[in-house]
Amino acid sequence: MFRETMLFGVGLTLFLYGMIRLKAEIQLVLTARMRSLIQYAAATRFAGFTTGIVSTVLFQSSSTTTALIVGLVSAGLITFYDSLSIILGADIGTTLTVQFVVWKITDLSPAIMIAGGVAWLFDRPRWKALGNFLFYFGVMLFGLSIIGQSASLLKNSAFSVGLFTDASRPWLGVVVGVFFTGIVHSSAIPISMLAILAQQELITLNAALPIIFGANIGTTVTAITVSAFGSLNAKRTAIAHLVFKCCGAVLCLMGLPIITDLLQWTSPSIPQQIALGHFLFNLVVAAVFLFLLRGFARFIERIMPGEDHSLQVWPQFLTQECLRETGEALECTRKELGRQLNLAETMYDKARILIREFREQVRRDIEYIEMVVDNLRHEVARYLWELSGRELSPALTRKLFVYTAMVDDIERIADHAVVISRIAKKRHLLNVQFSPQGWIELNEISDLVGQNLESARMLVAGFDAHSVESIFRNEEAIDGKVKEVRERHLERFHRRVCKADAGPLFLELLLNLERVSDHCENIAEYSIELNNLPHDNV
Repeated sequence: MFRETMLFGVGLTLFLYGMIRLKAEIQLVLTARMRSLIQYAAATRFAGFTTGIVSTVLFQSSSTTTALIVGLVSAGLITFYDSLSIILGADIGTTLTVQFVVWKITDLSPAIMIAGGVAWLFDRPRWKALGNFLFYFGVMLFGLSIIGQSASLLKNSAFSVGLFTDASRPWLGVVVGVFFTGIVHSSAIPISMLAILAQQELITLNAALPIIFGANIGTTVTAITVSAFGSLNAKRTAIAHLVFKCCGAVLCLMGLPIITDLLQWTSPSIPQQIALGHFLFNLVVAAVFLFLLRGFARFIERIMPGEDHSLQVWPQFLTQECLRETGEALECTRKELGRQLNLAETMYDKARILIREFREQVRRDIEYIEMVVDNLRHEVARYLWELSGRELSPALTRKLFVYTAMVDDIERIADHAVVISRIAKKRHLLNVQFSPQGWIELNEISDLVGQNLESARMLVAGFDAHSVESIFRNEEAIDGKVKEVRERHLERFHRRVCKADAGPLFLELLLNLERVSDHCENIAEYSIELNNLPHDNV
């Protein structure tokens, strides 16, 4: 049994490693295309359903997709209602992994890994990305192959044969499925193992089906864990996912004899029956809930009452109607810039909190909100580009140029907020401590930067001489304080008051805070320029 256990452990480790790395590679690609994904997902429930299927096929893990969706809901990028159809689709997409085992694609894993290695030889980013995808996908399949080798050795164990063929207590199979999936955070692993055991004639369909039902319930653990520190809507999404799975398990247990007969009729192969059973379970859940989502969402909101926010990913003020008149279009642009700056200010406020009290979910929220800010920059720039082709007065032309520059400054503020949040994460992971005096200095500077952001937001809404004066005064104070604080930090460093590892992070925080204030000063200068334009022409 020692050899079987070691082989199983190696196979499971390789599978998990391949899946985690594959997820990371896919996320790098999806991040750049997140705008299109969100727009498509939020269009209709069937579009969301399709998005869930495609995302999970790419990630090879419904747990990963649901965790991502819960994060997007927590950040307000997707509404609770829109998330439900995506999750139902994700549950369908995860069934493909088990089918790989049945089709014995795992036998091709060495060739897939070699193909990934060959792609690395081409010194191009796209080929390298393809190589990473193929290699980690091959590692995942190779892990399943090793698990299959360990399973073949279980034939000699009477205990194992009896355990896997006993179908007298379906509820026990459900518990085993929930427990094992909750530990590994992937239903694909236990259900793929069932298919492998079936290939070795070690398990019956009647014994496998309850474990499949339990594994589908266990896959909700990841989403529930991610939602624990998220928003109310994130918690609603996670609980809704759990309700989907539990209702599906109850329905399928009640109809277990019918499901068994149906699967045996569709295929004589037990591994194929197991793969189809996994698919049928999630198909039943989707068929029951997909057409009842509106009422189901209201039910979850009723048992989990409260107000929650959602961000408008796309521009609220840049309409085609505004484009009919240039002055009105520029006014709509100003309003959109105000919304963009408000989001950037929210990101900064969250990042400031993370410096002292780090929470991973808040950091993720910041990065999700940055997607909205980046998207708004793209949309505003495109909107202004359309206006630039018209015959404009010198004053309107200048106003257009100022808004084009301003949208970039706002986007840079958001970028610095992301960097600050990542520095905060690094400080947390390394357990870096700043000196008491360092904290005082950091708080003073960050407070002044926060005041400048608030003043900049007021200036985008309309010119205010007091806000301009406040930004210039604070910017001068920030520049002076940053210079003084750097010198004091070096003194503390040489006197060994602060630790060596704290220095780089502390100075990097100061640099990014100073840059945020610089962009606020740019906005103040733009505001002065706009105020000096001849108003009868703008």
